[in-house]
Amino acid sequence: MTSTSFAELGVPADLVAVLAAADKTSAFPIQQATLPSTLAGRDVLGRGKTGSGKTLAFSIPLVTRVAELKRASGEGRRPKGLVLLPTRELATQVANVITPLAAARRLSVATVFGGVKQGPQERAFRQGVDILVACPGRLDDLMKQGIADLRDVEVTVLDEADHMADLGFLPVVTRILNATPTGRQRLLFSATLDNGIDKLVKRYLRNPIVHSVDEANSPVAAMTHHVYEVASTAEKTKLVRTLASGTGRRILFMRTKHQAKKLARQLTAAGIPAVDLHGNLSQNARDRNLAAFSSGEVRVLVATDVAARGVHVDGIELVVHVDPPAEHKAYLHRSGRTARAGAEGDVVTIMLPEQRQDTKQLLRRAQISVAPRPANFQSDFVLELVGEQAPHVAPVPGGPGVGNEPKQQPAGTSNGANARRKRAARAQRGQGAGGGGGQGGRAQGARSQGARSQGADVRSQEGRTSQGARGGRSQSSRQPRQNASR
Repeated sequence: MTSTSFAELGVPADLVAVLAAADKTSAFPIQQATLPSTLAGRDVLGRGKTGSGKTLAFSIPLVTRVAELKRASGEGRRPKGLVLLPTRELATQVANVITPLAAARRLSVATVFGGVKQGPQERAFRQGVDILVACPGRLDDLMKQGIADLRDVEVTVLDEADHMADLGFLPVVTRILNATPTGRQRLLFSATLDNGIDKLVKRYLRNPIVHSVDEANSPVAAMTHHVYEVASTAEKTKLVRTLASGTGRRILFMRTKHQAKKLARQLTAAGIPAVDLHGNLSQNARDRNLAAFSSGEVRVLVATDVAARGVHVDGIELVVHVDPPAEHKAYLHRSGRTARAGAEGDVVTIMLPEQRQDTKQLLRRAQISVAPRPANFQSDFVLELVGEQAPHVAPVPGGPGVGNEPKQQPAGTSNGANARRKRAARAQRGQGAGGGGGQGGRAQGARSQGARSQGADVRSQEGRTSQGARGGRSQSSRQPRQNASR
């Protein structure tokens, strides 16, 4: 597909100027394919891999049409545009893309997600919101409290719909969509149509334009995969340190929150500034660490799967699966942090000899064809991949990294119906874990503890929310035991 300017696609001149100021002048394939239809008010179903440019593909028509509809209907305090996303990191980053465009049309943008105090979100609704960017659980709770009213929504966007399904949010998403007027424009983006997404499409989209970005000219085609086999955990540690030592941005994925925190500290102590991102961090700490990584203050982000969809930062040249994930979907979503927006990127999976079979099955399910290579931290091909090594940086007191994490504070206590339900559910789980004696009772308690550990990280993606969180626990309970501390 040849390069096309945004102006040629019908994007208004003031928004073209905003895009040009951000060095965005040519549209990506998904933008070229969908913008003429979305700007005309058609429903769209977008399918494909991450990194294809879909955020702008829906942000531009969202802002354009909301501004036109607002002029036609007059001022109003209730939102006319709605974007639903699975995680708070993703909600924040999408809002950051929408806000400059909305400012050009004098539209207000508000974000709503769990894990933070509700007061500022309530004030935003009282003052008036034109475009609402939200995670399902907190929005559902605000609707039940009578704070959020979606009766004026004219354009609805569901982004990462398959991930919302994986987290068990579809019942909540359905309630939210039912609260918006029928017959209005809806845009849905999803990598797959399983787990009920197909039913969502049939029920809520009207004759949608379907677009897939899996073709050869997709930016994702620039991703190169490598599998390195190391002889021991000691060799793995050295290899990870070498892979982290380059000058560009890179993300290292771990299975557990504890491992992510530990590796970030070890790298920082070794002169490679790194920050962690996982479900045990407060929202302020997550925002601060992600900002340090996005700005280039640190080049290395060590994360659990909570960040696989929540980190949308351009210019990530390398993704390292320090711990290979258990599921092929997780592999693809982790890997999708690189080779974004037309850039090239590399993905490295590190495996021990005992992980050969599991890694082979993982890659087969992900439809990735790559031969494992024996490797160590001195291998020529490893050093070639890393390229120039960044200078050693001594840890700075008060700076990002080792020993500088603030004491974790609770995100605030809510007395709403949703919070009371969650506290009651936790109490019931605690009583259930204590039942039974002897070895059987201890085994049951261990299983309950593992389920709580997994559920906490899933819920932390939005901040433990309503039906979606309960659905997420039900969904996650079917996952392999090795994911329990993700």
